[in-house]
Amino acid sequence: MSDRKAMLKELQEISFTADDLNLYLDTHPLDMPALEAFMQANTRRKNLLEQFAREFEPLTRDCVCPDTNNQSGFCTDYPGQKHFTWNDGTLPWDREGGVL
Repeated sequence: MSDRKAMLKELQEISFTADDLNLYLDTHPLDMPALEAFMQANTRRKNLLEQFAREFEPLTRDCVCPDTNNQSGFCTDYPGQKHFTWNDGTLPWDREGGVL
């Protein structure tokens, strides 16, 4: 499994965890262990999204930054050039680009 696929898989897992904890906290807002777990999962998710954007391409518009995205030059028509990187690389839901 490539680093890209492994990172996408981890992003899917941590996003599921954060979403599940979010739903739980909607009905149990004072559960401090759940709140702490949510904060840790959400922080990990944000860090992975930023790392993925730097190494490959942004997965959300919040991660689009022409100055720092895709520094590795992974699968781009514009290596070394400042550009809008939303479409660099294969899309995660494409069979060859994701973990489907």
